[in-house]
Amino acid sequence: MNTSIMRQLWSIVEESPAKTLINLDDSDLVSQLLNKLNAQYSLSSEDLQVIEVYFSSKTVLIKDIARSRLENIFD
Repeated sequence: MNTSIMRQLWSIVEESPAKTLINLDDSDLVSQLLNKLNAQYSLSSEDLQVIEVYFSSKTVLIKDIARSRLENIFD
């Protein structure tokens, strides 16, 4: 996975509504993020598999980031 895709991947996480990220189950979260990324890059099936595994390993972190964004809104 190249660095521009990696940056865009985390940019999508930051731009996605925090409540949505928190409320999705892990598989739906990964699917939604993959779909958004694929819409921007038209990724190969191999790239999609690699990114899916990566996202799947980061769901707790993604939800923690989303919770942190929500907490900052109410502080």
